[in-house]
Amino acid sequence: MTAMPLDLEVPPAPSDEVHWAAIAKREWAALRNWALVWVVLANIAFAPMWFIGAPPRHTEIVIAGIIGLLVRSKPAWLQMVAFAGVMTFSVLGFIAGIFNLSLMSLLSSLQFLMEIKPAQSLEYIAGAGLILCVFVGAWFAIRRPSNFTNWRMTLIAAAATLSVALLDLWMGQGMRGHYQQAPAAGAPFESAMLASGAERNAIAGNRNLVIIIVESMGVPVSNKEMQGLLFKGLDTPAMEKRFASSRGTSLYYHSTTAAEVRELCGRWGDYHEILEAGGDSSCLPARMKKSGYQTHAMHSFEGFFFDREDWYPGLGFDTQRFSKDLQAAGAEFCGGVFAGACDRDIPAQLAQQLKSQTGPQLVYWLTLNSHLPVPEGGNLELEQCTEFSPELADEFPMICRQFMLWSQLETALVKEITAADLPPTDFLLVGDHMPPYFQRTHRRQFAPDRVPYLYLQWRDDATEQAQ
Repeated sequence: MTAMPLDLEVPPAPSDEVHWAAIAKREWAALRNWALVWVVLANIAFAPMWFIGAPPRHTEIVIAGIIGLLVRSKPAWLQMVAFAGVMTFSVLGFIAGIFNLSLMSLLSSLQFLMEIKPAQSLEYIAGAGLILCVFVGAWFAIRRPSNFTNWRMTLIAAAATLSVALLDLWMGQGMRGHYQQAPAAGAPFESAMLASGAERNAIAGNRNLVIIIVESMGVPVSNKEMQGLLFKGLDTPAMEKRFASSRGTSLYYHSTTAAEVRELCGRWGDYHEILEAGGDSSCLPARMKKSGYQTHAMHSFEGFFFDREDWYPGLGFDTQRFSKDLQAAGAEFCGGVFAGACDRDIPAQLAQQLKSQTGPQLVYWLTLNSHLPVPEGGNLELEQCTEFSPELADEFPMICRQFMLWSQLETALVKEITAADLPPTDFLLVGDHMPPYFQRTHRRQFAPDRVPYLYLQWRDDATEQAQ
């Protein structure tokens, strides 16, 4: 590469040519060192995801370049602190994008980090290892001179940063809608509760109402195998005899806690607002309590995760049971990144709750085991996925495991809710958000903005038939 002449008010004399060539060489070396840290190392851990699938990072790329330019003349230790800050911001932004979280929501959830087990996921282990290698490489690279002073070098550095940001935009074409984080101002509200009329119908018939939010259940698109498996376990003659069923989809934003607010409070939002306000008497449990219902909440994970044990009562729930309570009542322990009670064991406890009271009840259950990533072990009983769906097991093994978990839940639910002694009860099953897969091929199997629901309404003559 030909050295670029530096700006001088007076051209150098021929005797100074060697001196100026040395300066130009140092400038180019400094630029290369700078680019290695702030363009290459700051982004290399995320670049492979361009070919697999990733949320947009152009903002993080530009911020890294700007900070790199600002600190290039500072001591190595200060540059390393700045690099660590940039990488932390990038990693958090990447995770938030994958799971459709705002950065503030993700930061507030870091306090619960010790409750999850990322070592159960090879993807998380590989990602952590790659980030560690980046830090080691950055520490050695930052100790090399990178303080170029020529304005043309600054332009080249800016152009390199902008080029990588534009490449990120180009590589993610057609996938931006898969990383929605928040509804636009004035976005129309949708929910399965609103579309199904479940609250109105249950109260009118003085029946129990059970709401089940199913972790990471999305709407399959184009794939006929997935479409056929969705809610398949609930399509039986016994179910048809007892319930009138209807299916649909609903818009979603954000992650699981936002889905809970969507279905239980009938609005877009998240749980922070409920915590700060000390509750919300307009939410479904409080409304149904005023109509004479007993209200109960169940979740297969720990209650202090996302402060559910604090804000569930503020919604109007009389009782709440979490992982330890459900295991104490007989549920087995299931592993995974989010380890807790086995979802397949909860329908029996749910049915027992419905049978234990004479008055009408609202029972809410948030599932757990299908949270991504879904491992093969952990007492999840997923070893036979090749028999469950050979097609999915071959092409999308983790999606196969996820559908198998939903099938286990459905099988257990059918057993309990078709029993002769079940009191009249309506059921609403709805996904919280699309499954947030890393791989673009997996993520594209599901609608980016919709979740499915199935509404099971107790038939008027079902009580007579059961007697």
